[in-house]
Amino acid sequence: MKKPNIVVLGAGYGGIMTTVKLQKSLGVNEANISLVNKNDYHYQTTWLHEVSAGTVHQDQARIAIKDVINQHKVNFVQDTVVEIKPGENKVKLQNSELEYDYLVIGLGFESATFGIPGLEENAFMINDINSSRLIREHLDYNFAEFHKDNNPSRLNIVVGGGGFTGIEFVGELANRIPELCKEYDIDKSQVRIINIEGAPTVLPGFDPELVEYAMNSLEARGVEFVTGALLKESKPESVVYEKDGKLNEIPTLTTIWAAGVKANTIVEKSGFETNRGKIQVRPDLRSPEYDNVFVVGDCALIMNEENGRPYPPTAQIAIQQSGIVAHNVVALIKGHELEAFEYKPLGTLASLGHNDAMGVVFGDKKLFGWKATFMKKMSDNRYLLKLGGVGLMLKKGKFNFFY
Repeated sequence: MKKPNIVVLGAGYGGIMTTVKLQKSLGVNEANISLVNKNDYHYQTTWLHEVSAGTVHQDQARIAIKDVINQHKVNFVQDTVVEIKPGENKVKLQNSELEYDYLVIGLGFESATFGIPGLEENAFMINDINSSRLIREHLDYNFAEFHKDNNPSRLNIVVGGGGFTGIEFVGELANRIPELCKEYDIDKSQVRIINIEGAPTVLPGFDPELVEYAMNSLEARGVEFVTGALLKESKPESVVYEKDGKLNEIPTLTTIWAAGVKANTIVEKSGFETNRGKIQVRPDLRSPEYDNVFVVGDCALIMNEENGRPYPPTAQIAIQQSGIVAHNVVALIKGHELEAFEYKPLGTLASLGHNDAMGVVFGDKKLFGWKATFMKKMSDNRYLLKLGGVGLMLKKGKFNFFY
């Protein structure tokens, strides 16, 4: 009997965890498992704001795929996905083509610029390891160059978006700037970190008490907030925003856009039925039209029945989805019953730098400061433990609980 081919596209949280769970559930003789990813590593998307600010080295945030997959059970294909052909059960890659019996799409996100002029050309995005490393190097360069031309635009850092990524990033910046100022002999008062958010407050949807705590913490460390303001244009040496009907311009050589993501456009281009660019999956996480195609993470749209809105694409939901997807792929192969996905929120924690955080855990328990920081780092370590065991956790984990 022919062994079924399982192909997993993308080694983000959903893809890599699905692969790890599949290799534990299936024997070598039961299926051929292939994992496709353009890099030979998995990276912690939730750590990219730290890599961007330079508070965590990129090597800490990335994990070699060979260190977490069983190479006797999983064929790792380092290549770029070009197109999915669901009608033919094939995936076209840059350098080859794969046939599948079961497909798992976990291709992640791209930045959404909402058509704002100049963003693509002039702003930085926190998308992956390379784009994050570029931001860090750009910050270093501008601080190093400042004494040559005394251009204040070099020290104005504008972050578009006061959501989760934007706030976590300015928190890391607030920690890093004093170090940069000391290294390059710059008076800290000359540096501005400006966060621009379109909603009336940053972290829209968060508890007001938590938002107030976050803003107070960040403002005390020099972050400026401009809320109720829409970014209108990103220029090579400035940004333009509109607030209260008036246009304002901030001179800057550093604009970081952190205000929106969309599912990988390959999904829509491959002809899948989409909603807001994502595949609105069935309860068992299969696509509406194809019984052998599963979707995880940023590419999957799952509605929250309580408020009628989609769940935000977080690492937490992608990791939970991976368990159901792996179970259901195995169930199809072995003729067992499929399970429906039910999201169980474990809380939300936002870091405000390496020694401050806030959030909600255990349903409605609010945490602030050191306790929230401890829980956030423990959550990161727990993921590493689940992915690669104690060895990986000790190698890549965060244990700086007291500083």
